[in-house]
Amino acid sequence: MADTTARRAVLAGVDGSVSALHATRWAAREAGQRHAPLHLLHACALPPLGPHADTGTEAGLLEALVEQGHRWLRQAKAEARDTGGEVKLRTELRVGPAAAELVEESAYALVVVLGSRGLGGFRGMLAGSVSSGVCAHAHGPVVVVRGRLPGKPPPEDGPVVVGVDGSEAGDTAVAFAFEEAAHRRVPLVAVHTWVDLSVAETWSALPFDIDWGAVADDERRLLAERMAGWREKYPDVPVRQEVVRDRPVRGLLACAEEAQLIVVGSRGRHVPRGMGLGSTSQALLHHSGCPVAVVR
Repeated sequence: MADTTARRAVLAGVDGSVSALHATRWAAREAGQRHAPLHLLHACALPPLGPHADTGTEAGLLEALVEQGHRWLRQAKAEARDTGGEVKLRTELRVGPAAAELVEESAYALVVVLGSRGLGGFRGMLAGSVSSGVCAHAHGPVVVVRGRLPGKPPPEDGPVVVGVDGSEAGDTAVAFAFEEAAHRRVPLVAVHTWVDLSVAETWSALPFDIDWGAVADDERRLLAERMAGWREKYPDVPVRQEVVRDRPVRGLLACAEEAQLIVVGSRGRHVPRGMGLGSTSQALLHHSGCPVAVVR
């Protein structure tokens, strides 16, 4: 159970990888912008041992893992200090599966920040198992920090882009995106994508007299209605609204080529509650060129 000092903290996962150090720096800046404390957490677990391993071997391996974890935490703390200045900071080491420990602690965090892949990942691989698992089960927003190229730091300028789909999770994502844009003093790009489901999913024939221009006008009106209240709440955030006739992933990535953050809900309208990540958020975790916030 976390103590009260971590209940409003930005939580960053630490695992010694370059990706995690990028995430630590991103989290330190986030904590500074939000005037929140920063909590650096490393979790280590024993790998499966052979049937003939004795307790001495197990104890020695665990001691080495703990010592290594403390070294990584010291390194991450130094990086955070260089980036976040006077942000209140604490470090913690736990013994247990990393994803499970981070999910548990996410209940007390403002946001969880992770690297896109840990030391177990290979260059060019997609999102790591820990980041994917935490995004699927965390109790709040999770940011997976990615760069334009593998191993490179994330972009620090450009707008915040948010996917707007009308779902409950999508509305929560919009709220988070406005907060981020306000903290960073950058514009917000609200992207709503649409495709005809009968074409995309069943390949059935459509009438030839569909007025696609009228359909697009309806979609633009729906997006404007969704955004109206938020624009009133955040009058200082410049907003650009984009309605794109395309699949959500392609539309969002096209609108986010110069972005510093993409924000999406954890699941869209067609993913039942409790079923984990939707296909759009999963694909963005794999292919985005900037950090991705998955908001639950």
